[in-house]
Amino acid sequence: MPSPEPPAGPASPVPPAAQPPAAGAADARPADATPMGRALAEARAAAARGEVPVGAVVVEAETGSILAAAGNEVEARADPTAHAEMLALRAAAARRGEPRLPDCDLYVTLEPCPMCAQAISFFRVRRLYFGAYDPKGGGVEHGPRLFDQPSCHHRPEVVGGLREAEAAALLRDFFAARR
Repeated sequence: MPSPEPPAGPASPVPPAAQPPAAGAADARPADATPMGRALAEARAAAARGEVPVGAVVVEAETGSILAAAGNEVEARADPTAHAEMLALRAAAARRGEPRLPDCDLYVTLEPCPMCAQAISFFRVRRLYFGAYDPKGGGVEHGPRLFDQPSCHHRPEVVGGLREAEAAALLRDFFAARR
């Protein structure tokens, strides 16, 4: 059974249910309108395109509005930096016309790699939620643990394991089909 998202409320760091994206910002709102539900939908769409199934959503924390959502596009763009997190963060910043997102939360289906963790710090994201842990390639709770380094200028709050089983199953099934 997938782990549920924490309930919203004064004691909870999870924002209210996300609003649908603005016209042209992203595709139709999924049945599971929570930010992690949307990230999982982006991951499923990435898998359908032959991309590693990782999805990311940037949410304005105060309103719960989705500013941007993306799935991996590494193969489609022939760009090893086209990770879901990078695409969503760039799109949210462009939408706002600002280089930093201090009042925004990022939801991603997999623990960010070191490159994405550093970008999260540079974008000054308020809070990071991620689904599956990544012992091999993660950069937050594994590997370099970027936010714990003295050279890291901004450490967002981090909540790992959000709907972990569901996110991990997407990845496991994707790679099992390719073996």
